[in-house]
Amino acid sequence: MLPDDPPLRRRMVLTLVLVVVLPFAFLYGFVATVNHVFLPFLGSLDFGPHRGEVYVEPWLAVPVVAGGLAVQAWFGPRTVVGSVGASRTRAESYPELQESVTRLAQLADIEPPDVAVTDNEAPNAAAVRGPRGATVVVTTGLLETLDEREREAVLAHEMAHLRNGDATLMTVAWLLPTVTYYVAMVAYYLLYGVARMLGVGGSADGDGEGAVKAILVLVVAAVLTLALSAMFWAASVLVHRVLSRYREYAADRGAAALTGDPTALASALRTMDERMPEVPDRDLRELDGGAEALYVAPLEVRAFGDAELVSTDVFPETHPPTDERIERLREMAGELS
Repeated sequence: MLPDDPPLRRRMVLTLVLVVVLPFAFLYGFVATVNHVFLPFLGSLDFGPHRGEVYVEPWLAVPVVAGGLAVQAWFGPRTVVGSVGASRTRAESYPELQESVTRLAQLADIEPPDVAVTDNEAPNAAAVRGPRGATVVVTTGLLETLDEREREAVLAHEMAHLRNGDATLMTVAWLLPTVTYYVAMVAYYLLYGVARMLGVGGSADGDGEGAVKAILVLVVAAVLTLALSAMFWAASVLVHRVLSRYREYAADRGAAALTGDPTALASALRTMDERMPEVPDRDLRELDGGAEALYVAPLEVRAFGDAELVSTDVFPETHPPTDERIERLREMAGELS
C-alpha cells in the first residue's frame, strides 16, 4: 500500500478548482473584452450605433463548461495515446511488460491498466486515466534502454500516479491548452463575423477608407484574441505547475514503496537523462505538444542544436530537477538500509 500524501491531495484540489474556473474566466473575459474594448472601438470608427452588450447567461455557460470538461475526461486518455502514436498491445506481444504492469497494479491495489507502446527512441513512459479506464504508455526506447530492474521501477512510478489519482487530473488538464487554441480560433471568426454584420469592409465612399477600417478592425480583433489566449495559456501553465512538479516526487516515493528499491528508479532516471540528448529530433517532437508533464522524465534535457520543443516554452519546468529526484531517492535508500 502506498503512503498517504496530504500535500498532494491539497494540490490536486487546487488544480481541480483551477481546471473548473479557467474556462469560465476565459469565456467571461472574452465577453468583457467584446463589450468594453471591441464594441467601443467599432463606435470610434463610426460603425454603429450599438445597442446593448454581449452577454452569456450562467445557465447556458455552466452546462457548456461542464460538458467540455466531461468531454476532456472522456476523450483525454485516447487523445494522449493517439498524439504520441502509441497503440494498445496484446499480452503476447510484450509478455514481460504486461506481467510487470499487472503485478505492480495488484501491489498498488488498482485495476491493471491497458498497456500501449509507441515506436520512439526517447526512453519515457506516461500514465493516463479516464472514465473508461487507465493506460500506461511506454516507448520502445525505454524498453531497449533500461534493464529489467530499472524498467520495473519506472512502471511502479506510473502505477503510483494512477493510485494517487493525479493521472486523471493531469489527463484532463493536458487538454486545456488545446481547448484554448480552438476557442481562440472560434473567437477570432466570431469577431470577424460581427464586423461583417456591422458593415465593416464596405467602400461606398470609393476612396478605400472602408478597406482601411476593415483592416484595423481585423487587426484589433486578432490582437485581442491573441492577448486573451496568451493569458489563458499562462493560466494553463499555472495549473501544471501547481501539481506536476510535486506529483513526480510523490510518484517517486510510491515507486520506492512498491519495489522496495529506490536506487532502481534513481538509476533509471539517470539513464534516461543521459540518453535523452542522443534521441533524434523527430522522436522528441512526436512526444511533445503539451503532454510533457505526463512523462516520467522531462524532455528539456536534450542537446540538438537550435531546434526547440513547443512544451519548453509553454510548460516550463514541468518536472523537478532530475538530480534532486535522484538525491531524494538515494536518501530513501539510505533510510531503508
